[in-house]
Amino acid sequence: MTVRPTKPALALALSLGLAVPGLPAAAQAPAFDPDKAADGVVSPAACAAFGFTLPSTARSQPLARPGTSGLPSAPPPPPPPPPPPVIGATADEVVVSAQRIVSGSTSTSAVGLTAPSPALPARTPPGRTPDTERYPDATPSPVRRVADAPVSTFSIDVDTAAYANVRRFIDDGVAPPRDAIRVEELVNYFDYGYARPASATTPFAINTSVVASPWSPGRQIVHIGLQGYELPEAGRRPLNLTFLVDVSGSMGSPDKLTLAQKAMNLVIDRLRPQDSVAVTYYAEGAGTTLAPTPGDRKLKLRCAVASLYASGGTAGATGMTNAYDQARAGFAEDRVNRILMFTDGDFNVGVTDDKRLEDYVADRRADGIYLSVYGFGRGNYQDARMQAIAQAGNGTAAYVDDLNEARRLFGPRFDQGAFPIADDVKIQVEFNPARVSEYRLIGYETRLLNEADFANDRVDAGEVGSGAAVTALYEITPVGGPGQIPDRRYDQNRIGTGGGDPDGEVGFVQVRYKLPGATDSRLIQRVISNADASGRVSAQPPESTRWALAVAAFGQRLRGDPWMSPDYGWDAVLQQALGARGDDPYGERAEFVRLVRAAETLPERNRP
Repeated sequence: MTVRPTKPALALALSLGLAVPGLPAAAQAPAFDPDKAADGVVSPAACAAFGFTLPSTARSQPLARPGTSGLPSAPPPPPPPPPPPVIGATADEVVVSAQRIVSGSTSTSAVGLTAPSPALPARTPPGRTPDTERYPDATPSPVRRVADAPVSTFSIDVDTAAYANVRRFIDDGVAPPRDAIRVEELVNYFDYGYARPASATTPFAINTSVVASPWSPGRQIVHIGLQGYELPEAGRRPLNLTFLVDVSGSMGSPDKLTLAQKAMNLVIDRLRPQDSVAVTYYAEGAGTTLAPTPGDRKLKLRCAVASLYASGGTAGATGMTNAYDQARAGFAEDRVNRILMFTDGDFNVGVTDDKRLEDYVADRRADGIYLSVYGFGRGNYQDARMQAIAQAGNGTAAYVDDLNEARRLFGPRFDQGAFPIADDVKIQVEFNPARVSEYRLIGYETRLLNEADFANDRVDAGEVGSGAAVTALYEITPVGGPGQIPDRRYDQNRIGTGGGDPDGEVGFVQVRYKLPGATDSRLIQRVISNADASGRVSAQPPESTRWALAVAAFGQRLRGDPWMSPDYGWDAVLQQALGARGDDPYGERAEFVRLVRAAETLPERNRP
């Protein structure tokens, strides 16, 4: 008698490539060979071949931006199965399983350190989550007299975390905390189409313009745009990446670990055969899910990512130590060695002091390993800690509020955060006292440096990646213009009346940088001048400048900067933006216009 297999048994056998009695040989699926598998759909059978157990699957709603269709609640995971082996992990690590979503498909499994409770804790309803978010102090920069301090020095900042985070608050219908609004990160979120440098040996082109201030009659804006060189495909070194993933209980919501897993799969999509990735994690302790693995083993990498599970405390410092160990295991001088940290920043086990963490990461920087930090979630987002860690690690900091932002950061723009073209990039501007009496730097409050730091190659500054740009704006008062600082009593202490300047120099900008891996810096210099020596400025500034002014006005208005004219309201910000939208292939400028409209209707913050 022929035995007919049941449908479930048939499906299981076919997925595992087993022989099924009663079926012709041609109908039998070929055996799954993990050594030959490059990419594919994450499934329990496929991942079991790599040593990962995915006991069940469940379809989840797509993650939507707050304020549109809302965040879905996380479906409860099944009870954990017996612990399977962990590839690259120690024998005493316990592995548990739960539902996980992988980009484009759904699968389950997880890695933890100790056996957690069978189900994720219930998510606190929106509006009742304890707010423990922390932000670095970003008090607006003061107005300075050129006679007292003619030189302004700061580290570049290519981070965009503040923009996505501010968008999250606005979409939630809440005014963001003032310190969450770093104006330079809002401005640097956008592409300005600056003129590009011609070679990697001089990796920056400096673009400048001087225009009338739209919000302060009688004053002017100095616009400095620093455009980085875009490496050709052949010039992008192999990547030695280490995923450092927070799998503590605080990450157990769709806008945290689930979204982080989708982001990691977007990175995996872009990997080349010469690249490698290790997957590490931390909760109560830390461990390694997957040792460094070639970039063409995508299915194996996806299974490792799919196995992550949120539970327990947050031993972030221990996780960082383990991640650096894995990065060193795959380290090579001819590679870009970088840790990508995915977290809400909420450390509560072991070392939690920001300064100690910053010092540790700064010490590891000398090993040639970059550390970039990607933040997720709301309610306990620790922006101050993440900024400190990323800056100390010569990396970037970004905030991922939804899948669209993940696609932006880990799609084509991933190269800007992955392949460095220059380290320790500093900008210094010296203003001409014959033309400028006062100035203030808009933003960069957490990046200011002393004048002597500019030429000191031992002073750390920011990293710039392939094709990235940096924008800085100064508001200046021309000599004889409406000053913001009262005159001094004594003649010897007063500002001079200025003088002739046939070259029309407003100032002098210098950029100092190191090529990746170098110890000595290089210097680029350029004069900043008006259209003519009379100091008149163009009636129609370039589109890039007009857009930068719209974004800067938005940020200053949103955080209540005291230097903004009270007459320059939301309607003026909106009109400035609408008049400079230009080409907008990805809809980013259109979205900004939406945020401006929404910001006008936000209620005032009625709590700290």
